[in-house]
Amino acid sequence: MKAFAKTDIGAKRQTNQDYIFCSMQPVGSLPNLFIVADGMGGHKAGDLASRYTVEKFLDSVRDSEAENPISIIEEAVRYANLALMDKAKESIDYEGMGTTLVVATFIDKSLYIANVGDSRLYIVNNEIQQITRDHSLVEEMINLGEIDRKNARTHEKKNIITRAIGVDSEVVADFFEVEYSKGDIILMCSDGLSNMIEDEDMKIIINEGNDLSEIANKLIEVANNNGGKDNISVVLVEPD
Repeated sequence: MKAFAKTDIGAKRQTNQDYIFCSMQPVGSLPNLFIVADGMGGHKAGDLASRYTVEKFLDSVRDSEAENPISIIEEAVRYANLALMDKAKESIDYEGMGTTLVVATFIDKSLYIANVGDSRLYIVNNEIQQITRDHSLVEEMINLGEIDRKNARTHEKKNIITRAIGVDSEVVADFFEVEYSKGDIILMCSDGLSNMIEDEDMKIIINEGNDLSEIANKLIEVANNNGGKDNISVVLVEPD
């Protein structure tokens, strides 16, 4: 397995509210673990929300006695969510903070994924397939047929998410189990990437790259050249 992760402040923001985690080594009972979190809130709160959520998520995974990966992740999502809500009570500056979360682990031939919010996971080969589905207002509008996916990219309400860690005491993550194939590359990213680069262009960059670090740097470079309106996080994994 090969992996590379990088986060970038982008061209417009003053702080980086994204937080990433990348481990090809075991974390608790999980043989590997990859995470992207995109914080929201005030100047301090968004940064804290993403980092604190990932830290608490990892604490739960390490302490879990469960064996099933979905159970381990689901338990960790609930624990991190309640921990972030408690943290928000410590300061008025933290009020309303929250974060997206997309998590992945590879076990045998299967990829186990969970997501809350609009950070994404794609599988890229000759095609590009978005596995996760955004928890966002525009995604709901697409499902209702009110707008098409092309116009959704530039919609004025694009950044309104409908589900996040730290917002409600009951958080529901979407779970996916998919098989991966030789030659697949897994892309996890915050919306600072997916809002700035079309999916097909991401596929081209990934397929033309020589190694994961070069690909990640190129994706971030293009996102910034296209406007870099938000923080940009990229996790790339090439499984065995």
